[in-house]
Amino acid sequence: MLARAHREGRILVTLDKDFGELAVVRQSPHSGIVRLVNLSAKQQAGTCLQILTLHGRILQAGAIVTAEPGRLRVRPPEERITP
Repeated sequence: MLARAHREGRILVTLDKDFGELAVVRQSPHSGIVRLVNLSAKQQAGTCLQILTLHGRILQAGAIVTAEPGRLRVRPPEERITP
């Protein structure tokens, strides 16, 4: 699913922490990941809208945003060093 979202230039929204592991540890390419943690179904849509409005550009550049009640963490895309 992460590879498909990347091919299509889409930001992946998930409840699953495994996508972050794929992106960070295994360095799988992606077009941004939003992970929702302990948010009710009613909170999820509004939270996603807020995140996309505030952090859409950095997400498209490959950031990972983790949202949980009262907390938002933004992991910027890592700079790629070319030899």
